[in-house]
Amino acid sequence: MQTYLTEINYDKLIEKSLKNVVIEALKIAEDQGLPGENHFYITFKTNHPQTKISAQLKSQYPEEMTIVLQHQFSNLLVDKTSFCVDLSFGGVPQTLTIPYDAIIYFADPSAKFGLSFNEDISKNENDSDLASNGESSRSSSAENKESSAPARVISIDAFRKK
Repeated sequence: MQTYLTEINYDKLIEKSLKNVVIEALKIAEDQGLPGENHFYITFKTNHPQTKISAQLKSQYPEEMTIVLQHQFSNLLVDKTSFCVDLSFGGVPQTLTIPYDAIIYFADPSAKFGLSFNEDISKNENDSDLASNGESSRSSSAENKESSAPARVISIDAFRKK
């Protein structure tokens, strides 16, 4: 039996769409490397349950960490729910697995492009919340109403090259 939502959570829909921009950019880098001067700054939650980093990095960055994908990265693998990359820290190669839900900031400074993600929305998000998960959708909708934060309108012009 299908459960119907009582309200559409547009914040979650926007977050999901913007995360797809990150995924598509990572797929380009995976397939052909980074073109031209493009490079990525990615800030993610190290304490997210699906984030996989070494114990040394976890102790050094217990909550969040920023990585740069530019010249010295390898084995970038883009999956449905996460990406994996090999980076060197202090001359020691390490593999990081970062779920998309853990990403809180993505930027490509060469393109003057950046995205910040709402940590509360990406926390515990999954596709069923957007379409059919009645109970958790109702409770998160109630929390959103209680916060009484004003709605945000984002102009696409802010992301265009000038």
